[in-house]
Amino acid sequence: MFLRVKRKAAAGAGLPRKVIPARGWRLYATGGIAVALAAFGTVTAVTALPAQAAHETAASAKDNTCTVPPSHYLAGFTQGNVAVSGDSIHYVIGGAGPALVLLHGWPITWWEFHTIMPTLAKNFTVIAFDLPGLGNSTVPTGDGFTDADTATLIHEAIDALGYGTENISILGHDSGGNIAYAYARLYPDEVNRIMVIETALNGYGLESLYGASFHFLFNMQPPSVTEGIVNNVKSSDAYLNYLYHFVNKPNAITQQDRDIWYADYACPANREAGYDYYRAFPKDETWDLATNKTKLTIPLAAMGGQDSFGNFTAQSFEHVDSNVHTIIAPDSGHYVAEEDPGFLAECATLFFTPTGPVPETAPHGYSACLP
Repeated sequence: MFLRVKRKAAAGAGLPRKVIPARGWRLYATGGIAVALAAFGTVTAVTALPAQAAHETAASAKDNTCTVPPSHYLAGFTQGNVAVSGDSIHYVIGGAGPALVLLHGWPITWWEFHTIMPTLAKNFTVIAFDLPGLGNSTVPTGDGFTDADTATLIHEAIDALGYGTENISILGHDSGGNIAYAYARLYPDEVNRIMVIETALNGYGLESLYGASFHFLFNMQPPSVTEGIVNNVKSSDAYLNYLYHFVNKPNAITQQDRDIWYADYACPANREAGYDYYRAFPKDETWDLATNKTKLTIPLAAMGGQDSFGNFTAQSFEHVDSNVHTIIAPDSGHYVAEEDPGFLAECATLFFTPTGPVPETAPHGYSACLP
């Protein structure tokens, strides 16, 4: 989960010299730690919702009794778990046509894409994964939570589902975008196109955001700190609520969305897995810098919300790919799929359609989405 920022180019770098929360975010970015810690310290003020009742007691300690509820059903799609290197990854699949893989960010799950999946399924075989350790995917048996580690497991899952023999396209939001990039770097001959939304790469700008919101460095602290503070369901829900306010459209994330994600992150093991992705940031930076000997040439759509990253995402990925398309999601904050599913579904369809149906001129407002 990354913050929206006001873009201010640094001399000669194309990246922000100083990260300043953009309009609509100042309250959360500047007062975030006070708001969140106050919530943690006053957990009795958080009201338990009906969907949370089942996990209130089960998640009180890190033990084997806590299980994530079954994944929510999405009409027209099937789901299951596929074995990878001793673990299993949860997937939701539907549609027909070229394979389009969806990778979510933190602190959410595949459900963030439920608003766009039915539309995308008209033209693609859509495969949405829960990242390892999150949602209904098992926590990895090893300690690998880097983008490269995760991309390798996703590659295994795609092979196991029978799509490893064809080139795929990948849409990734937030940390899912960084994993999509790692996948393309590891398997460049197996990827047609990539769309990354509201993210930046370690080593190429993400580290400049650490001061924009306390959650970056908070998540990167040792378990005795992070898990010691967010140590029960109510404190977890309070923390998630803080992060779900990073929208430009206040009602975009519905109560149903919140209930689903509250339950998905109720178990301590899943919360810890989410933090472990942040703890891997230093390794991600080393890997990103070391592997970027030659820029990728894969078409890459870099989308930022107008009220959030804007063109910052494209500025970051231009360091690693020579074929970057800058796209601004109008009036959106960080959660574009929830805030403007119509725009994202149409834009993604235009960008990922390989041949033929793509018009020479896009509908009004979508010209940047053409590949």
